[in-house]
Amino acid sequence: MVSKAFSLLSLITVLLLGLIPLLSHARTPPGWDDGKSSPFGFLKHLQGCHKGDKLKGIHDLKMYLEHFGYYHQTKNSTHANDDDFDKLLESAVKTYQQNYHLKATGTLDAETVSKMMMPRCGVADIFNGTNSMQSNKKRHHHRHDSFHTVSHYSFMSPSAPKWPTSKYHLTYGFLPGTPTQAMSPVAQAFRTWARNTHFTFSQAQALSNADITIGFGSRDHGDGKANAFDGTGGTLAHAFAPTDGRFHYDADEPWSVGATPGAYDLETVALHEIGHLLGLGHSSVQGAIMEPSISQGVTKGLHADDIAGIKALYNV
Repeated sequence: MVSKAFSLLSLITVLLLGLIPLLSHARTPPGWDDGKSSPFGFLKHLQGCHKGDKLKGIHDLKMYLEHFGYYHQTKNSTHANDDDFDKLLESAVKTYQQNYHLKATGTLDAETVSKMMMPRCGVADIFNGTNSMQSNKKRHHHRHDSFHTVSHYSFMSPSAPKWPTSKYHLTYGFLPGTPTQAMSPVAQAFRTWARNTHFTFSQAQALSNADITIGFGSRDHGDGKANAFDGTGGTLAHAFAPTDGRFHYDADEPWSVGATPGAYDLETVALHEIGHLLGLGHSSVQGAIMEPSISQGVTKGLHADDIAGIKALYNV
């Protein structure tokens, strides 16, 4: 009897040890409960800043907005590397506020700071100065009875890169080091996109032949400094426009399968990044899977705006 009990205890111990790598990521991210801030934490002390201010950290705000496509240095912008809240920065903040349905004051108010500090996708909102998150508001405006429906989806760049018409079946593969727990959620995300598009997906027999590669990386993980991850919080994942095929999760984030407090759902993030792989940019529609910000402890599916965007991109 004692032997059986000991065997059962050993089995339970083995099973629990197998779950530790995943469950350890489901706790509050390290650094968040010991007074340290996220990579976007510098924004806190900038709250209330506006044009004409000079404060340490404003340069970091410029770099933040430049990374996501809002701040563009010009030949006449002599203050790009300093802590002056210049006219160019005010314009960038206004554009950000417009994209996120905030009052476009150009001032870094509490609501704007709160939105900017949210963990998000590392892909830019604006490409080469073209703000598709706004331009689609006019381009796709339909009326039905007394209601107005407006699409806010965008494409990965003004040239709208996409997979060739003949390339509707895409294969994917997982890079070495990808946690096995992530593979099923990613596969499920591909199945969801397949149900809502003309695409089909399957796992490649050989990684070298895969159209799409999925993996986990930390900090500067080989995609160039501009695409480096930033530790816990900040940017969570990124993917590249067709036909590049790269999709990377930030390995330093707390990941989970399903809605787990303090962690990010692998499948939800995969749905978002696959949208980029197919050519979609970010959407300003709240609730869309292509919305840039991602919250902990939640799951999301495709939104009508996401489906409208992919149909418009591929004319299907």
